[in-house]
Amino acid sequence: MSWLWAIIVGFVLGLLAKAILPGKQHIPLWLTTVLGIIGGVVGNSIAAGFGIDETRGIDWGRHAFQLVAALVLVFLGDMAYKAAKGKRQVT
Repeated sequence: MSWLWAIIVGFVLGLLAKAILPGKQHIPLWLTTVLGIIGGVVGNSIAAGFGIDETRGIDWGRHAFQLVAALVLVFLGDMAYKAAKGKRQVT
């Protein structure tokens, strides 16, 4: 069941990151989800480093770290995807 939650949270984080980032992102939905999942894992690790991964109530700090990590990863993933797609079209 934890894998299902990871996919759902990754999907939501990826979509939030795409909505927050300015401009149009060209990465497909599956890559957005994968980057969101990775962002969630990275955000959890950073939150654990700060000691705020398990708090009483809603873990706003952990969620903020997850979203910021997803933002960075979706931004970098979009740049890499556009560069790779651009190289394929030129050849």
